[in-house]
Amino acid sequence: MKVDKLGIDLLTHDPVVILKDLEGRRYLPILIGPFEATAIALALEGTQVPRPLSHDLMRMMLEALQAKLEQIVIHDIKDSTFFAKLVVRTNGETQEIDARPSDGIALALRMQAPIYVSDKIALEETVPDKKVEQEEQERFKRFIEELKPSDFKE
Repeated sequence: MKVDKLGIDLLTHDPVVILKDLEGRRYLPILIGPFEATAIALALEGTQVPRPLSHDLMRMMLEALQAKLEQIVIHDIKDSTFFAKLVVRTNGETQEIDARPSDGIALALRMQAPIYVSDKIALEETVPDKKVEQEEQERFKRFIEELKPSDFKE
């Protein structure tokens, strides 16, 4: 997935990060805190800050330890709270570290690491992009309307 945008939830007035699948067909909105929203926004904009913020510090620590953030995986949800893990490789070994999705996303953006969601999350929590869905239906409808009997001959 990729970060599509940051916004404000209209009901709770909390920041929300919206992930979008690489095909642009489904969205995953995740409520996050204001500090994490700022960290994600700074990374998306490529804004440099005079002193390292927490996620910059995490990146520098991983780099100093010659560790690589291979990916983050948003893998579960319980009581409306998403769970993620950082997959970190160091000295040829992979470790999984529990993390909030917002922290994982902020770090992944800084380290150009991919963001994944589990099948469970993809199936249960993502929402379709209605515009893309409607465009596909219209394309299919035009295709059906333009079919001729000769299209079925070999």
